[in-house]
Amino acid sequence: MSNDNHNAPETVELTAEEVSEQRKIRREKLQELRDMGRDPFVQETYNVTAHSKDIKENFEAMEGEEVAIAGRIMRKRIMGKAAFFDVQDKQGRIQCYIKRDDIGVDEYKIFKTYDIGDIVGLRGFVFKTRTDEVSVHTQELTLLAKSLQVLPDKWSGLQDIDLRYRQRYVDLIMNEDVRETFYNRAKIVKTVREVLEEDYGFLEVETPVLQTIAGGANARPFNTHHNALDFDLKLRISLELPLKRLIVGGLDRVYELGKVFRNEGMDKNHSPEFTSMEAYMAYGNLEDMMDLMEQVVYKCAMAVNGSPIITYEGKSFDVTPPWNKIDMTETVIKVTGIPFDKIDDDEEARAAAIKYGMNEEDVKNWTRGKIIAEMFEEYCEDLPGLLDGPVFLTGHPVDVSPLSKRDPKDPRITRRFEAYINGWELSNAFSELNDPIDQYERFAEQQRELDLGIDDEAHPMDTDYVNALEIGLPPTGGIGIGIDRLVMLITDSTTIRDVQLFPVMKPLAGE
Repeated sequence: MSNDNHNAPETVELTAEEVSEQRKIRREKLQELRDMGRDPFVQETYNVTAHSKDIKENFEAMEGEEVAIAGRIMRKRIMGKAAFFDVQDKQGRIQCYIKRDDIGVDEYKIFKTYDIGDIVGLRGFVFKTRTDEVSVHTQELTLLAKSLQVLPDKWSGLQDIDLRYRQRYVDLIMNEDVRETFYNRAKIVKTVREVLEEDYGFLEVETPVLQTIAGGANARPFNTHHNALDFDLKLRISLELPLKRLIVGGLDRVYELGKVFRNEGMDKNHSPEFTSMEAYMAYGNLEDMMDLMEQVVYKCAMAVNGSPIITYEGKSFDVTPPWNKIDMTETVIKVTGIPFDKIDDDEEARAAAIKYGMNEEDVKNWTRGKIIAEMFEEYCEDLPGLLDGPVFLTGHPVDVSPLSKRDPKDPRITRRFEAYINGWELSNAFSELNDPIDQYERFAEQQRELDLGIDDEAHPMDTDYVNALEIGLPPTGGIGIGIDRLVMLITDSTTIRDVQLFPVMKPLAGE
């Protein structure tokens, strides 16, 4: 059989020509195995009894015991009639030792042809080498799958970042910290569910991804078409409206954790496909949602890091409840000096905004409330420390909150908050609007802006949802939490793509 080509140190980089030659050699090796009646791809199962980390951590109890492990060969060092090789399983790596005299001349010769990346199962006993490394002394070795591709020697740095996302399966093999991120993501998702179900009594439900009206948020949807019924559909941009219909139906506490789609720009915090959690609590209000948000973030941080201190890119945030609160209008007044608390007229608000520096063409169709929201985004959001948080931003104008209950003390604003940490919006929550007449009027205004091209992300009219409100929606608190951003913060991940196993990527030529 062909000579082994993987005794060199792991840091050696192969040229494109060498990689091509290696792949050719691996296919030849596979054919030789098949010719010998040893096709690895006929293997269906392997009885694994132990894993790498468990063996290392429980060496005293397991020393001398027989174990069966399975995984991928990641390193190999042949020393004549014996060899060391590392096997990587779901828990990490463990060193394995193999001797020609233990398995026989023919088997050892075949073992020497195995490549980095091959998947093997082995049976042996646990021991420590002279250098005190916990290892498995192999007595029996089985090739379970032949790797026909060459694993990279180095899988880091900017030159590989795009390829890492495209070939996440290789990224996971090569980078332990990447595997750890996704184990921690699973912990966070599990904790979110536990808080909702065990602490608050919520019921998990599923609602349609395909919708005729993409509602519940101000965003541009993806469009598709149902061929059998010949009508257009949209991918959901939010989970909100179906869940509130369920509250009308008497399911008092419901939540959904699922994918949401928005046909918009991409950056380190935004992806066209992301994971959202939305929860609705009948007879709950804004303060109940604040409590829920605090508990979710606090318990997720504790589950992953064992501490309420989240450290992100060198900055620290203590998420221990209770969190601070700031008001949107008050903040705009402080920063710009414009007395919006005394301005009720839209024209007066426009004149003040234009005088301060807002674009006249943009502002000419905006209402007072829309201007306040836009000026907060333009002049306040990026102020150092303002939204470092954790902090609840409250006092959103009615004009930009079409689904939120008005504040009885000031009908110009709504009972709404956005939760921020590190300047990122992590959640959006309301005391939900349950007045069907008010809701219809707000939808009508949003539809007008949509029709006139004033705002192509305005909320469309949803007459069935208004009908549901006419049946009767109890006072309800609702919240939506961006799971990807929460995972980014808690795992100290630079971009949203780092916490999505398969982020949306533009296909390469030929794909």
